[in-house]
Amino acid sequence: MAETITIRSDSETEHALDVLTHDGSSRSAAIRQAVLEAALRKERAAAMRRAVLRMPLGEPDGIDIAAEIAHSREDER
Repeated sequence: MAETITIRSDSETEHALDVLTHDGSSRSAAIRQAVLEAALRKERAAAMRRAVLRMPLGEPDGIDIAAEIAHSREDER
């Protein structure tokens, strides 16, 4: 069952709708497509974040970057 959704548009939104309907698509079809594409982008971004977080970090190389930076900044004082 389809539901009706009402939005308040501004000039930027109206321009976007003009661009999306330039090919003859209805405003309703353009909005539906835009919502679906936005959701797909969010799902893909979330999947990529999860994949990056699952990546192995490898073995530590023994270099303490924080200590190196602190040591190099001692000369600036």
